[in-house]
Amino acid sequence: MLIVVALGGNALLRRGEPMTAKNQRANIVRAAAVLADLVGEGHSIVITHGNGPQVGLLALQAAATSDGGTFPLDVLGAESAGMIGYVIEQELNNLLKQRLFATLLTQVKVDPHDPAFAHPTKPIGPVYDEATARRLAGERGWQIAPDGDKWRRVVPSPRPLEIMEASVISFLVERGVIVICTGGGGVPVIARDDGSLCGVEAVIDKDLASSLLARQLKADMLLMLTDVDAVYVDYGTAAARPLRRVTSTEISGRDFPAGSMGPKVGAAIEFAEATGKPAAIGRLDDAVEIVRGDRGTWFEASAAVSLIDSGRG
Repeated sequence: MLIVVALGGNALLRRGEPMTAKNQRANIVRAAAVLADLVGEGHSIVITHGNGPQVGLLALQAAATSDGGTFPLDVLGAESAGMIGYVIEQELNNLLKQRLFATLLTQVKVDPHDPAFAHPTKPIGPVYDEATARRLAGERGWQIAPDGDKWRRVVPSPRPLEIMEASVISFLVERGVIVICTGGGGVPVIARDDGSLCGVEAVIDKDLASSLLARQLKADMLLMLTDVDAVYVDYGTAAARPLRRVTSTEISGRDFPAGSMGPKVGAAIEFAEATGKPAAIGRLDDAVEIVRGDRGTWFEASAAVSLIDSGRG
């Protein structure tokens, strides 16, 4: 089956690791092995990936070296998509030498009047202690927010409306090409009055963009891989419980963090409800077992499943 596989930024660069090229490649080597296993199971895959840590680092580097103003986030997003996509493609090619690959920069249309532009929520860049984050925010005009027990810069994250290169991606997939695209949620663009496109200062949520892409490609499954084994109720508390098979009706009213699990849950629900096909969230290393239904959290359109099944996974 055709699976859109969304690699979380924290699956490519583990929490607390220094953002170095060596660490990033080591994690992508690990991710590539998992993706190769999915292909070995007979699945066709389209790969998307996060870029939160990487685009934030590029923004810091640009601010430190630029003489004429920093590059906007859409350009930095394209840079990070090329950087990460290149390494993913190379490491996959090292494992699957008989396959064809393409890394594609992907423009994603957003609404210029999206309220997200006035309420930044998307975390990017390194994590800081609160005092350092507040100092940097004051010096650089950032908006900041908690991320676990640390703090990070947050930027606008408008909803994706259309994957502009979806027809190209579909063309390649139909010919057996493994496509790496929609990196970092894609490059956010808006349409001018004359129909021309231009980039905007934002970072699109990778999971919402991946859900949209999966719908446009008529994929059989949306698989979101991260650094936690499942979606949890009361995460981080003694009452934490994993969700195994859920529907949008059963999960309604439950709150998940806006900057992390919230968009994943929303993306999964959107895909399942729009297509009647499953979406799943879980740990990178469990990918094959998640697709089989043995790990992670599955989201389905059918109401004939229970919210929590502690006996599975």
